[in-house]
Amino acid sequence: MNKNVDSDLRLKALIFDVDGTLADTESAHLAAFNHAFAEQGLDWHWDVALYTSLLEISGGKERMLHYWNHAHPDMKDIDGSGLRDTIEHLHALKTAAYEAAVQGGAVQLRPGVLALIEQAHQQGLRLAIATTTSPVNIAVLLRNAIGPDWKDLFIVIEDASTAPKKKPHPLVYVQTLARLGLPSSACLALEDSSNGLKAALAADLNTIVTVNSYTKHHNFSGALKVLPNLADVDIEQLRSWHSEAPLTQLSHLHS
Repeated sequence: MNKNVDSDLRLKALIFDVDGTLADTESAHLAAFNHAFAEQGLDWHWDVALYTSLLEISGGKERMLHYWNHAHPDMKDIDGSGLRDTIEHLHALKTAAYEAAVQGGAVQLRPGVLALIEQAHQQGLRLAIATTTSPVNIAVLLRNAIGPDWKDLFIVIEDASTAPKKKPHPLVYVQTLARLGLPSSACLALEDSSNGLKAALAADLNTIVTVNSYTKHHNFSGALKVLPNLADVDIEQLRSWHSEAPLTQLSHLHS
């Protein structure tokens, strides 16, 4: 193996999903959706079982639209406004409720996440975010969990505003890799869901999955590792797993 190929296979960046990966956010999101429905006068109420199934649909607006079309196909637009406008309004109410919950301390980073981010930053690894959530949700979460300078840690942030095609489509990862200026073989993705894993694998990224109560039943075939959390994981462990991973990019590196 020549030196250029060897360099491209060394771990140089970590790419984090947000919801469910950086933090256990889904319970707060669920409460925020139900708050928005009640504030708008809808009789909708999502319980944990229903919300767990709806998480198969990436994106809050897409999730509401899917539920509307399948559970209430005969329902008229609220107050005569268009379907898109109604979904936008509900999502704005939901986002405001979620932001208030996070600011009130309802969400914390998952075990081991902050220590791993800080260690990676200290060792010169590039850090990126690749998510289908909104910029507002990312900012309120990380501002409260890390501090006002949280953006200094992440050199690339791709989200719902920059990658409109949601996971399992790989667009958000493809764009993240392009902005990092690195081959996928030099990066590890960290995810929590099957849609996230599919998106990362479609971008040729080896992926560490940390499951949670909403995703523990998902199929994680193809993941490099499936873990309960990152509490006992450090950068040296990630480097070891990365070095032992299938060399999916080797043919591309020679071309």
